[in-house]
Amino acid sequence: MRTVRLLGLDFADMDVSTAATYLAARDPAAPFASVITPNADHLVRLHRQPELRPIYDTAALRLLDSRVVSGIASVLGLAVPHVCPGSDLAALLVHHLAPGERVTVIGLRAAYLPALREHLPHADIAHHDPPMGLARDPAALGDAVAFAIAHPARFTFLAVGSPEQEILAHAIASSGRAYGIGLCIGAALDFLVGAQRRAPRAMQRAGLEWLHRLARDPQRLAARYLRDDPLVLALLARERFSSRPAYPGSR
Repeated sequence: MRTVRLLGLDFADMDVSTAATYLAARDPAAPFASVITPNADHLVRLHRQPELRPIYDTAALRLLDSRVVSGIASVLGLAVPHVCPGSDLAALLVHHLAPGERVTVIGLRAAYLPALREHLPHADIAHHDPPMGLARDPAALGDAVAFAIAHPARFTFLAVGSPEQEILAHAIASSGRAYGIGLCIGAALDFLVGAQRRAPRAMQRAGLEWLHRLARDPQRLAARYLRDDPLVLALLARERFSSRPAYPGSR
């Protein structure tokens, strides 16, 4: 597998189709492995909270989920992996399901479970909806890990937001008792069942999906998109022009 190192992370250089085929071919009885899809928000958080770094470093697969980061890095002359949005990956992976195959979902609101079952009529869906603030609630985190262990599946979709989903995936893998693939895919299932609407394809291709989401939910996303995430530009510029790495451990 070819990897590209960017902002201290080794990203798999895979487009969505290649990543889906690669993951679908993995032995479902293999030990639990996490797939994370960092975007600008993740990369800024990693800079500010380096204690999260081992969780990202030990993931089985890191896929870049940001056309904005890709575009800025390309303009700066940095090597860039293919962009592989987690929402697109999740939508493609469900087509690899066999009839009657179990799918484990941790995090989708229970109200949308009927819509998911309608979308995946031939899947056996095991669902657990943990409380918010999972990373700060050891009991709730333990319950979610136990659910994943008790309901093994080739694909376990972790949809509890970041960094909770990455922390949960790491905890499940660290248990040594789980199998399959844990996909940290954020709002992908919300898009799949229609709970949220994605940006038009033209906006996605132009790297403007963030603008669509901001317009739909400015109260929740304005601080993240307009105040916090622009730091990624400075981090990429430092990586390109400075001898001092943007991240501890960068090469």
